[in-house]
Amino acid sequence: MSLFLGDIHFWLYNKIIWAERLEDKIIELAKEKGLPAEEWKVESYDKFGEPTGGKDLESIIDTSNIHGWLQQKISNVETRQGFLITKMLEVDDSIKESIIGLFKEQGALAATHLDGEIENPEEVFNALNNFVIEGMPCDRVNQIVTSTDTKFVWTVTACLHKPYWDRVAGDIEVFYELREAWVKSFVENLSGNFTYEKSGFTHTINKN
Repeated sequence: MSLFLGDIHFWLYNKIIWAERLEDKIIELAKEKGLPAEEWKVESYDKFGEPTGGKDLESIIDTSNIHGWLQQKISNVETRQGFLITKMLEVDDSIKESIIGLFKEQGALAATHLDGEIENPEEVFNALNNFVIEGMPCDRVNQIVTSTDTKFVWTVTACLHKPYWDRVAGDIEVFYELREAWVKSFVENLSGNFTYEKSGFTHTINKN
């Protein structure tokens, strides 16, 4: 391991890779729908930077600016996703259901990538945060409200995603609809023992 990189950097980079994989799926869907996906992809890369391609982190990161590099990659992937999804919905808003399907599929897939048994709702929350991007660790936007053996409740104290969607004239409510579909699919595909619900910025995981 590099002298400059720690586990937290690889952890965050892994979340970026998951987001980029979902971006690839969105582009594939646009192609299937007969939309100018390649044109949009090139435009998004030109405006918002190219994906990492899942390359080895140590070979591509700027070790003189680790925090800034990771923050920029988060900004890039979130903005590209917002751009692509907004473009697709501008052409045909009925495509949203198919996009929601992609988010559900990846949420379910992520649930299969966990090692060990998940026994309580707080462990589900911790596992969830191995996959979804919610800013940098120092942002600390998730605030725990309740944690018991059967219920875990948290609130999100700030929206870190709206600036990315605003940049592409997108609707942040679309982001939250897609994020909720991903999270719900992840939680409810873990073992069948947990459910997820959201009300505003308050999220709840219950153990059945």
